[in-house]
Amino acid sequence: MAVTNDSMMTPQLEVLLGKVDSKFSLVTLAASRARELQQYYAKMGSVSSKVVPPQVASLRKPLSMGFEEIAADKIVRVSADEMAERRAAEEAAQADAAALFASSQEAISDDVIETVVVEAVVEASAVDAESGDA
Repeated sequence: MAVTNDSMMTPQLEVLLGKVDSKFSLVTLAASRARELQQYYAKMGSVSSKVVPPQVASLRKPLSMGFEEIAADKIVRVSADEMAERRAAEEAAQADAAALFASSQEAISDDVIETVVVEAVVEASAVDAESGDA
């Protein structure tokens, strides 16, 4: 059974640099992820949709775990332009959903009003029929 020596040399720098466009991007991405992991461990037990749990099984420190996640393609760098496009698409989808919800609510309220009017007419004709028979 081969024992791997877990050190600062794994994952290798060449592998990590192949995942991003520069050393600066690599360090920034790993540091951001390390802060997220620290938040995750600090809030262990409370549920939050903004903090993503660790994506690799590791007992190392958060920065090393960040590098491992980058090497495993679990964490990727997204450019500011792409983030702006994603945000715009998400806002457009939310606006479409809100418009669809509003139109469905309007249709439901129109159906309810129509049903109430029909029921009132039916009740009135029933009352008229009963009073005419009496």
